[in-house]
Amino acid sequence: MWNYQFEVPKSKQVRLIVYTDCKNEADDQFALAHALMTPKVDVVGIIAAHFEKVTAFGRMESGKTASASMEEIRQVLSLMGLKAKDYKLAMGSEFPLSDPSSPQASEAAQMIVDEAMREDDRPLCIGCQGSVTDLASAILMKPEICGRMTAIWIGGGDYPKGGQEFNLMQDIHAANVLFGSEMPLWQVPMSVYKTFAVSLAELQLKVAPCGEIGKYLFEYMVELNKSLADIPHWPHGEIWGLGDQGVMAALMQEGERTDNFHMIPAPQVDPENMNYILDTDNREIRVFDYMDVRLTLEDFYAKLALNYGGARE
Repeated sequence: MWNYQFEVPKSKQVRLIVYTDCKNEADDQFALAHALMTPKVDVVGIIAAHFEKVTAFGRMESGKTASASMEEIRQVLSLMGLKAKDYKLAMGSEFPLSDPSSPQASEAAQMIVDEAMREDDRPLCIGCQGSVTDLASAILMKPEICGRMTAIWIGGGDYPKGGQEFNLMQDIHAANVLFGSEMPLWQVPMSVYKTFAVSLAELQLKVAPCGEIGKYLFEYMVELNKSLADIPHWPHGEIWGLGDQGVMAALMQEGERTDNFHMIPAPQVDPENMNYILDTDNREIRVFDYMDVRLTLEDFYAKLALNYGGARE
């Protein structure tokens, strides 16, 4: 259905599971829409993640945040003119892990296992835009999946210290399972995902005119911006972060590029303060130092205009 005058060969495609706490703020919806519009990416599953530890600043009932994420996923699909039945949607756990050795059964964890074990020559990635509860459960359930997929995680404090960070806070036990596993991990820490900054004027110009989905993305962010006005330090009044676009940035960069990340042994996280414990025997992970914000955001704006804006005509 996409309005492109080009094709991406199947051999260049990547299978992607989008793992999103879609109702938490307002950036997950942008990243989900971007993935769905990107021919390089075959969205083989969409997981509704919890954000139980904060419950959207008191706007949501405890134990129902993953359900709210699922409703928002369906809303985004509908506004894009896509049918939910054409995608594998899976509910994640409503709560974080109770400890780092006990998985929680969920549709999402089973879907991750099933897709990882399915035979397909194209690489499989999971783009984690929040907690990693269900990915950790899948790893604990079937460790063999670690050699069959790559995790991209928007989360964790800045190196070397670490510290408090929203996505990590949602499930520290799960993060430690992922860090301690053998799964290839590309981490986008806080200072890097914060570089995906946009202004509301920019979104009014480039997103709002693009059909029902563009109007919704812009207006939802404006309303959320208003509703959080009493929080002193965040948001900032006229700008917002689209940090979850780091998943798309990681997938779209040239494979030969090695200048924007470094490799380190995966840390463990101190549950008391979320600081990194760096002296570990864990396998090395990729930690991004910066990403191509221009490429990623302009690609999103172009695809939105081509498919839902005036460029479609």
